[in-house]
Amino acid sequence: MEHIEGTEEFRRLRGSFRGFAFPVTAGFLLWYLLYVLLSNYAAGFMAITLFGHVNVALALGLLQFASTFTIAAWYARYAGRRLDPRAAAIRDGRTPGAPTEPGRAAS
Repeated sequence: MEHIEGTEEFRRLRGSFRGFAFPVTAGFLLWYLLYVLLSNYAAGFMAITLFGHVNVALALGLLQFASTFTIAAWYARYAGRRLDPRAAAIRDGRTPGAPTEPGRAAS
């Protein structure tokens, strides 16, 4: 395990994950914080009726759910295209310098 963690391929994989996860998480947390702050300090704005019985607060609350599912789908697509193939290569030992198992030829 320590050998894998020290490889350049693993560092690139970890960097790709962090390059996606950290900014998206920060963005979502800021979006959520905005919703909470508006709910607490802008009650008049949040009470504005958009149509029927739907006000700004309800619309933004529903958008919280929509953004959560959108981010989950976005991450699944990103992981499938960029992370999973790299992780499979590392796991299967298809990285330069990976130790070979007895009876298994190096790639």
